[in-house]
Amino acid sequence: MLRLLVTLQTTDREGLVEQIAHTISHYGGHWLDSELRHIDGIFAAILLLEAPTAQWEALIDTLKGIEGVSLTVAKTKRVATSLTHLSYSLVAYDRPGLVHEISNKISALGINIERMSTCYESASHTGIALFRAEFNVGIKDPSHENQLTEALHAIGDDVVLDPLSA
Repeated sequence: MLRLLVTLQTTDREGLVEQIAHTISHYGGHWLDSELRHIDGIFAAILLLEAPTAQWEALIDTLKGIEGVSLTVAKTKRVATSLTHLSYSLVAYDRPGLVHEISNKISALGINIERMSTCYESASHTGIALFRAEFNVGIKDPSHENQLTEALHAIGDDVVLDPLSA
C-alpha cells in the first residue's frame, strides 16, 4: 500500500465529493484524512489516501480526468514523533499581515503549525472586521506552551486566545 497526499481544486458542483470518493473506492483506496472546502465557487481538497501499489497510477489518472480538476500528488510515509499536540482558537481585529505575525511568533519558538483554518467575519454587535483562526501545533518541549501563549498575546491587546480540547 502507498500513502498519498492528494490536493485538488476545481469549480464546485453538486456530487463532486461522491465522484472523488467513488473513484478512490473503485481502485481499492482508503480515504484516511481530509480537509474539504468551498471558497468563492472553488472546491479545494487535501486528501490523505492509502492505495494498493498496483492501482495508484490508475487512481490518480482517473482523478485527473475529472472535469476541470487541477491535482498534485505526493507519496508520504508515517513519521514517528514525540510531539505534544495543542489546539487553539484565536480572534483579533482583522488587519493585513496578521497571519504573518502569528506564524512568525510560532516559528520563532521552533513550533510547527500542523493545521490552520482562518476566516474573516464582522462582529455582530459592532460590524468591526474580525480575524478568526483555529490551529493545531506540535510542540517538542511542553514547557514552550506558556511561551507560545505569551508570544501570541504580544501581537496586540485585541488578541483573544483560547486553548481547545484535543
